[in-house]
Amino acid sequence: MKKFLIVVGILFVLGVVGVFALTNIDFNRMNANNYYLQITEDGVPHEDKLDDGSVMTYYSYKLDATNADGETIPLEFTAQKNLRKDAYLKMYVKNGNEVSSYDEVKFEDIPKKAQKN
Repeated sequence: MKKFLIVVGILFVLGVVGVFALTNIDFNRMNANNYYLQITEDGVPHEDKLDDGSVMTYYSYKLDATNADGETIPLEFTAQKNLRKDAYLKMYVKNGNEVSSYDEVKFEDIPKKAQKN
């Protein structure tokens, strides 16, 4: 009986840790390369009509981004709103040039080699 309770306790703890991991870890940012860019233009608006008849608008961007080593690549990504001009973004990039997520950052938070581009 004691072993059974220990096994149930361990399984419960593993379940709690698993639920915590699934709800709090952003898997889009794991194993992603970081690139930095500045929003210099308005995004191109696109509208999709949903099944319920409502319209969803999103904005696409094509900008060059630079990593901490100073290497620059072109990136294409979308946002749910038109991003603020002159904002600096930290891009999370997977598979070469696939943007999985982004955050707005301050210029001072960008690595020196990425600031020069």
